[in-house]
Amino acid sequence: MKAKSAGKQILVIVESPAKAKTIEKYLGPSYTVKASMGHLIDLPKSRTAVDVEHDFEPEYITVRGRAKLLKELQGDAKKSEKVLLASDNDREGEAIAWHLRNAIIAKTEKVPVKRISFNEITPQAIKDAVDNPSVIDESKVNAQKARRVLDRLVGYNLSPLLWKKVKNGLSAGRVQSVALRLICEREKEVESFIPEEYWTLEADFMNARQGTFTAQLALWQGKKPELKNENEVRSLIDELKNSVFRVAEIRETEKTLRPKPPFTTSQLQQAAANRLGFTSRKTMQIAQQLYEGVNIGSGRIGLITYMRTDSVRISRLALDEVRDWIGRNYPKDLPPEAIVYSTDNKAQDAHEAIRPTYINYTPDSIKDSLTRDQFRLYSIIWERFTACQMKNAKTKTISIDISIENDKGVFRISGTKIIEKGFYKVMKLLASKEEKGDSLPSLKKGDELEAEKFYPEQHFTQGPPRYTDASIVKILEEKGIGRPSTYAPIISVLLDRYYVTRSNKQLVPTLLGRMISDILTEYFPHVVNSAFTASMELKLDQVEENLIRWPDMIREFWHPFKEQVDEIGKTLESYRGLLDEKTDYTCEKCGKPLIKKLGRFGFFLACSGFPDCKTTRSVPLAVCPKCGGDVVARKTKGRGKEFYGCTNYPDCDFLSHYKPISMDCPKCGQFLVEKYDKRNGSHKTCINPDCDYLHSAEEEEK
Repeated sequence: MKAKSAGKQILVIVESPAKAKTIEKYLGPSYTVKASMGHLIDLPKSRTAVDVEHDFEPEYITVRGRAKLLKELQGDAKKSEKVLLASDNDREGEAIAWHLRNAIIAKTEKVPVKRISFNEITPQAIKDAVDNPSVIDESKVNAQKARRVLDRLVGYNLSPLLWKKVKNGLSAGRVQSVALRLICEREKEVESFIPEEYWTLEADFMNARQGTFTAQLALWQGKKPELKNENEVRSLIDELKNSVFRVAEIRETEKTLRPKPPFTTSQLQQAAANRLGFTSRKTMQIAQQLYEGVNIGSGRIGLITYMRTDSVRISRLALDEVRDWIGRNYPKDLPPEAIVYSTDNKAQDAHEAIRPTYINYTPDSIKDSLTRDQFRLYSIIWERFTACQMKNAKTKTISIDISIENDKGVFRISGTKIIEKGFYKVMKLLASKEEKGDSLPSLKKGDELEAEKFYPEQHFTQGPPRYTDASIVKILEEKGIGRPSTYAPIISVLLDRYYVTRSNKQLVPTLLGRMISDILTEYFPHVVNSAFTASMELKLDQVEENLIRWPDMIREFWHPFKEQVDEIGKTLESYRGLLDEKTDYTCEKCGKPLIKKLGRFGFFLACSGFPDCKTTRSVPLAVCPKCGGDVVARKTKGRGKEFYGCTNYPDCDFLSHYKPISMDCPKCGQFLVEKYDKRNGSHKTCINPDCDYLHSAEEEEK
């Protein structure tokens, strides 16, 4: 960094205090680093604030409660030699810098205001940025402005329509509504699916040389076995009991496994959800901490590069560093040349892939300086990046076919093991099942085997899975909906509005969410169309690339949309009160009927005498099989885990950890519940342990 004259300092403005703290340590006493805490200037919440008659010019105001901070920054700027705006290097960050520059210039034009940007918070990256200031990218600002105006026009025209026709306080967003539609459509598939019973058959085989091992029936009479019920599988066992079994074939196949590219935002969110159980919001919060700086003993350091990216590009310097590290630690697994990964055509490629800033900071070396969650997320980022520049791994799969006499069928056992670890040598949290391997018996072709015991097992076919954080992010990315910075907020908004709830890490639409989605899908099909939304994202990219003017893009959308909103506002029937249901329950205080109403946290029963009587109760979900009382949702003390119990407690002690569903068992009349486990996923079953409807044999034994 260049020396400066004594006296005035240089003011650097970043977005967050954590980032300010890290950068201030790098820059020294000649610099003052302050945080804007995000947007200080934005559209007001109280009105649309977009002039549709004059090129959709937005009306910006100082965000409520932020005037004092803005005034302080303007005052600091006046006293400074110059101002460096160091907000995030994306559309939102560029808009924050643009607003700050305008606000500072409005108070003093004498102080030069420059823009600096960086992809990682390290001493060298900050030094390079400060030494090479630039100007604000107006095209990037226009892209943010276009997105903000577009979302405002959609939200502030659809939301009042929903207030008028459905319920006060509702809202509809351009991108979230498409995600909601996807979740609702999947839920319809889940509900319409009828499980079908089927059975599999395994057997323990004994060989004098090898001992006992287990294999599964793979073929019967030349095709995959179809065992639909217990009688069929028992008949088959009777037929097999006295059969002769022989090793008919042993096949070995080798497979080359290539390392995956370093993480993009969506890939990181998916991996963190699948491997660590993190929500998308939690992943981004922890990634933000790692990016902005963590104290690792020798000082604060930004441990990863910018975490909002759709690119797999790696800088030359980072490639040199990781290849040097691999060469010192795993020289046999270093490829002769660096591996280059191609970025998707739809990617903006504004930032590098997510990677550690210093490869020498291995997860174990800084474990004591990180929280458990920080360590786990940093570990998968470090592993994925390091592995991406190592040699391929090789696996060997051995498959053993055991024939039943007269070629009636085949039992099969197979296992895979890694024969060349390659990039798996740095994998711990991201290790695959191939790495763990399976042990197989040592058999020879022609060996005669004895079947010691047969194990029939009951299963039910599984319907389509509900979306999780990982799978909804994946489908949004595949369809071109949203961008790296919006995946986590999309899910959060749907949860906050009670359009969607989370159950066993699955995203389940509420009745309100389904009603909103149905209305929008029927009357505004193009707005909640994934292809249309993706095309709008591409147009925003074109604005950023300076290929089209943003007012022209908005104008093309606005006029037909506004005409449609006005027309539907006149013709759409009112759904108000439709979510309120009369019930047979009466208020224990005043005797008036109770009404089922929708609140912020779901449905509840409220007295029709409100506001004179404010009695509320939980909604009964089922009839108690013990005493005939009401089964309602309850929460445990402390962690607040939900369970379902009888309202006649303590006289009746019935409780269930599984949520009742609005369907009675066709066999015994008691209610059905939805269960979830890793093996079977979500599945319906009867609450009655003596009823076999949709029960597995395993459950019956218990």
